[in-house]
Amino acid sequence: MQRSLAIRVRAARSITLSILLLSSPQLFAATCESLSTLKLPNTTITLARTEQGGDLSSLDNKTPGPPLKGLPPFCRVSGTISPVPDSVIGFEVWMPTSSWNHRFLEVGNGGFSGAPWIHFMAAAVRDGYATASTDTGHLGADFDGSFALGHPEKIIDFGYRSEHETALKAKAIIAAFYGEPQKRAYWEGCSSGGKQGLMEAQRYPTDFDGIIAGAPANNWERLTASSIWIEQATHLTPSSSLPKEKLAILHQAALDACDVSDGVKDGVIRDTLSCHFDPAVTQCKGTDTAACLSAEQVEAARKIYAGPVNPRTHEKIFPGLEPGSEISWYGFATPVFPIGASHFKNIIFKDPKWAPSTLNFDTDIAIAEKVDGGTLTATNPNLKPFFAHGGKLILYHGLSDGLIAPQNTINYYNAVLKTTGPAAANSMRLYLAPGMGHCFGGDGPNDFDLDAPLAAWVEDNKAPGPILALHFPANAPPTKPDRTRPLCPYPQVAKYKGTGSTDDAANFACAKP
Repeated sequence: MQRSLAIRVRAARSITLSILLLSSPQLFAATCESLSTLKLPNTTITLARTEQGGDLSSLDNKTPGPPLKGLPPFCRVSGTISPVPDSVIGFEVWMPTSSWNHRFLEVGNGGFSGAPWIHFMAAAVRDGYATASTDTGHLGADFDGSFALGHPEKIIDFGYRSEHETALKAKAIIAAFYGEPQKRAYWEGCSSGGKQGLMEAQRYPTDFDGIIAGAPANNWERLTASSIWIEQATHLTPSSSLPKEKLAILHQAALDACDVSDGVKDGVIRDTLSCHFDPAVTQCKGTDTAACLSAEQVEAARKIYAGPVNPRTHEKIFPGLEPGSEISWYGFATPVFPIGASHFKNIIFKDPKWAPSTLNFDTDIAIAEKVDGGTLTATNPNLKPFFAHGGKLILYHGLSDGLIAPQNTINYYNAVLKTTGPAAANSMRLYLAPGMGHCFGGDGPNDFDLDAPLAAWVEDNKAPGPILALHFPANAPPTKPDRTRPLCPYPQVAKYKGTGSTDDAANFACAKP
């Protein structure tokens, strides 16, 4: 659950830059290796080593993914932080040894992530940032919350302490290595990483000058309950499950109903929020076949679009997923989605035998929020302290996200505007990406760079406007996009000017819906 730092878009120029940096050594206040003796509160440095760059396919880490390519030389520092008993927060700090841009960028995690997200650190260090990431206070898979059972301090680490402690220690290490502190500090993350960014803005408003929070999982208890709502809807009976071929039928029907509502037929629903799609059009007229949906499958789809509600009070617990996101439902609708189940088993009910089918949407949401107490949920809309010191926030969300409902991010954006007032309008932006999935991918343009616009906003007071988004053909080298579009500051949308290719961003303008 994390978006790349525009890896595909910037890979080519980053690798070229890395080659140029090899021949420009600089003198620093400390050697990289000498940082092994640096004394920091509650911190043990376990490794301080100069990495020569290039391709690092065997870097000792537990983060899955492709080999790290085209890295510049950098100083790598690893360690642990133990601010209280039973808290062991692992971290990585990477600092380019040439052409540091004097910025610090901490990158977020995904799911329950029990490892630093080094592939996103690699993208940052290629772009000249000193960067850091944390294991959020435990080791383990993204979908496994068992670390929390019987370990309340580790829950706090995962909730907010690990990101804050890593930020403090990374800044001290950066200052020791370069002989000066960073001029600006930034955060970027998506999904759980987006939640982490909002948690930082809410709890530690001076840690970062700018924050990018994509598809934030900030309404954690209700989000995890939403995943179980979908699981219950699609596992109620064998005939209510939604296999991939049925999701494809549903997706095409949604496109047929809503694609052309913006005047452009392009396989992408621009305005999913006003798309009124009834999945009943896919229902079989007679016997259930592979070409249509059974009545039970249609009812399951309706529940997914609607989102969970309290059966007694009819309160909406969490928004539903949008038309156009159907292909991504497979993670919920066919196998059992493990994050929600693991959360309720290990953190809320503390019972490894607890079954998702038993979640009571009348009483258990209140229980979960009481147990949470704000440790894992980052919904406080009062960002006045963050904005008061000049902090800038960019939110983004793909409208075809099949894991976290985009309306959740819109709801938080509107809550901040209402609570914080004019300061928010001058310090916060939201971008919605039509056709983009969860943090990346999808039929719509989904590769875009928010780092440079955020830096220009923080450092030069240049507020961001439209953002260029690119779409690349599937399984093709990231050399030439087949479609570009502007992403517009919410509530504006990209409207076709009426002439020219609809695959060219130049033929669209941002305007009111």
